[in-house]
Amino acid sequence: MSANPQWDISRALGVARLFHLVCGVRDGCVTPFLTLYLRQLGLAAPWVGILMGTKHLIAAFWAPVCAFLAKSYQKRRALLIGSLLGSAGASLLMVLVPQVDKDLVHRSCNGSHSVTTTVPPPGVALTVTVTSAQEPASNHPTGAPSLPAEMSTIGIGEASGFRKGPGESAQEPFTHLPGYSVGSVEGARITSRVLLHPISSGVNSTPWEGSFKVGSTALPLLAGRTALGSPANSSAAKGTARALDLSLEGLQWTFFLSLGFMVFWELLTAPLEQVADDSLYEYLDFVDATDRYRSLWIWKMLGMSAGVCGIAALVGQLDCFLTTNGPRGVVHFYGYSLVSTLALLASTAFPIPICRRREPSYKTIKALSLVGGDPHLVLLAFTVFLIGAATSTVQNFLFWHMEDHGSSELVMGFSVALGWLGEILLHPFKTTLLRKLSRVGTVGLGLGCLVGQLLYYSFLWSWWSVLPAQVLSAISGGALWWAVRASVEDLATPGTERPLSAMFRGHFYGGGSSLGNFVGGFVVMRFSLAALYQACGVVLLLWLALFLSLQPRLPQERKINYSRLLAVEASDTSDSEQETERDWLVKAMSEEHSDWKG
Repeated sequence: MSANPQWDISRALGVARLFHLVCGVRDGCVTPFLTLYLRQLGLAAPWVGILMGTKHLIAAFWAPVCAFLAKSYQKRRALLIGSLLGSAGASLLMVLVPQVDKDLVHRSCNGSHSVTTTVPPPGVALTVTVTSAQEPASNHPTGAPSLPAEMSTIGIGEASGFRKGPGESAQEPFTHLPGYSVGSVEGARITSRVLLHPISSGVNSTPWEGSFKVGSTALPLLAGRTALGSPANSSAAKGTARALDLSLEGLQWTFFLSLGFMVFWELLTAPLEQVADDSLYEYLDFVDATDRYRSLWIWKMLGMSAGVCGIAALVGQLDCFLTTNGPRGVVHFYGYSLVSTLALLASTAFPIPICRRREPSYKTIKALSLVGGDPHLVLLAFTVFLIGAATSTVQNFLFWHMEDHGSSELVMGFSVALGWLGEILLHPFKTTLLRKLSRVGTVGLGLGCLVGQLLYYSFLWSWWSVLPAQVLSAISGGALWWAVRASVEDLATPGTERPLSAMFRGHFYGGGSSLGNFVGGFVVMRFSLAALYQACGVVLLLWLALFLSLQPRLPQERKINYSRLLAVEASDTSDSEQETERDWLVKAMSEEHSDWKG
């Protein structure tokens, strides 16, 4: 076997570990921070939700199609190389997306303009002062953003259309509002859905102080609301209307460019993981070494942990050298492209089987029909769908929540890596956990931890307060999926284990994530981030109660574990134990029934 280079298992596993590690670093560079970058472009939560929902939808349904075509035409290596090369270039297109406000300057890179704003509670006046590093505050250059003297104090209260979201304390002013920026506001009108977006710096002297981004154009505002000021004459009204039209055009341009680039990027990136996993599994299956396949995910987790922390440390150092008047975060895309080239080198030696084993066709359809005919799988599918919808809100908006509390990107990256490292440390106890709690009990424990995390996130009070809750990700993200995968494999018929697992992870979880993204953005705009997390936590808590109450009422099927039977038959070679040999089938079936019932 070792004489044939195609079946060099040690070399194949070494290349696969390196490939998973590098791809993990690659994903860690940009995936956790993507919504944060979209926020810095000026897009509000609903538009970010639409973009991310589209991304998850493509990944859920496009990847299996590409994997099937690549296998049918034996173009797996070409697809791996093309995906890595294409995604490296497509990711750089995101750097070209303009901001909603082109004159928006980030205060950490260019200190020439700054705005200090005191944001009081509802019903109290809002004082805005504008300063310039080049000139005194009273002498603004021609065409520069300015506030008229009569607008230096703006009264905002409940009469102006501002509302607090449910669960929002008095010391969390307007953190739920979309992230737009405002320039000249003479004669303009604002509503509760279009506001200056606060950036918490953590250095303000009072809870109501913060920094605001200032631009040169007004915002796309909603009509029919209370005006902050009245136009002095008809020419001022025309100027305001023209500014609003320009701002709306800029928002549309930014959104549609982001949508187009992200769709193109995801079409190139989505097939990579499934094609690589299928190729490696089939390679190891030819030599009966699939047991060594299950531990490779650890290498990707290690790579993602290193990537998310490493790129976050570089962002603060290199961002200002690479861009001075664009959004922060371009380093994420440059790092992603650079690491993609390293993964490209590893893909040229990635193990791909040359021989083709005949397998039954339409496995996905068989797996889908199996789900429809088994109440256990139906209940599990709804559970995975809701898990995807809830976790998508964490993946999308947790960094927004942390940024509003003054967190740096390094702390954000460390918080995510903390959960991934927790999964790795908990993995040696996987078998014990599933045996002691049973699969159903482990799913219940994972859902309970996820509910606790969501409710905890809604009450964050500081940038560091998110870290304790991330420890629970080892159970809500690791143990929960181990139990789901074990249940799926146990309920699957021979030959449908992998298609059924891929359907749960891709279609059901991905579809839930897509729906959660679409709905979550509008919930954030209408209410607040805290309300979104509380709503998700309550829905999951109700589903947990329903899941645990329905599970004992489902019909218990007696399934035979064929691998266990073969092991018992091979080990029982004593001629003196004829009675035991006669009852081995009955004992095995009773053991399997007791394990499932427990």
